[in-house]
Amino acid sequence: MSVSFLRIDDRMIHGQTVTRWSLEYPCDGLIAVNDKAATTDALKMAYKSASTKKTFVWTYEAWKKKNQKVLDSKDNYFLITKDPIQMKKILVDDGFVPSDVKKVIVGPCNDRPGAVKLGNNQAITQEEAEALEAISKAGYEIEFALIKEASIGTWDKFRGQFGFN
Repeated sequence: MSVSFLRIDDRMIHGQTVTRWSLEYPCDGLIAVNDKAATTDALKMAYKSASTKKTFVWTYEAWKKKNQKVLDSKDNYFLITKDPIQMKKILVDDGFVPSDVKKVIVGPCNDRPGAVKLGNNQAITQEEAEALEAISKAGYEIEFALIKEASIGTWDKFRGQFGFN
């Protein structure tokens, strides 16, 4: 396996992601895909220093060029995006198949104007809901959990709030 965990987290890489989730899923390194973080030296350095594991912060274009190497790797990586829209591009639009992983964990998504609050520090916009629906229709289970013990449920519980039957 090369991708052991899929996560959407607006903070991308922080202690909780690394320490808590790596107990649940095998992890040798982290890959964050976000154009702004990958092209902003201060952000890139902050994310890399948040973990003692191998950490890569790539643009979406770099991800598209390197993802086969990730799949071919003997190491296990967490694949993290800042928002559901980027994860949809990777999993649905590009058809990236991350080994046997069929679950996407949605972590912190801050309250913002136009976002619907689902739980503590978990709010999504209609556009993000459409991306989650597409990911779900592609066969992925979507679970909202800051940490495993604090899951507030799966996408099926919330999708009706965004007009999906």
